[in-house]
Amino acid sequence: MRLLEVLEHLLAREQSMFQAQLLREDIARVRKLQELARSTSDAAAFMKSGMRLGWTQGDSRTQELREPLEAFLQAVFSGDEDLIVQTWEVLHRVRMERLVGCLSTPVPKPFD
Repeated sequence: MRLLEVLEHLLAREQSMFQAQLLREDIARVRKLQELARSTSDAAAFMKSGMRLGWTQGDSRTQELREPLEAFLQAVFSGDEDLIVQTWEVLHRVRMERLVGCLSTPVPKPFD
């Protein structure tokens, strides 16, 4: 899968430990999806399993990624390499926006 090649290439060049860890986790998820797609011919079962691969911490906020994640999963299931890359870019952008949003939310001071 071309997306795996791209992610592995990015990982080999990544200097940030944080970004490298995210890439390793993404590579593992995409490999799991690839195996799921190979082992099932049932699109609904693939989509259900694919939604629960830890896209967010404990999948607690994965529903916030539903639209781009479903598009990505459909692309993976179809095997359309160009569409896989296109939908991944959207999913990755939305997921990073959510992650950065979570990390940048101010924590209230305990005695305000």
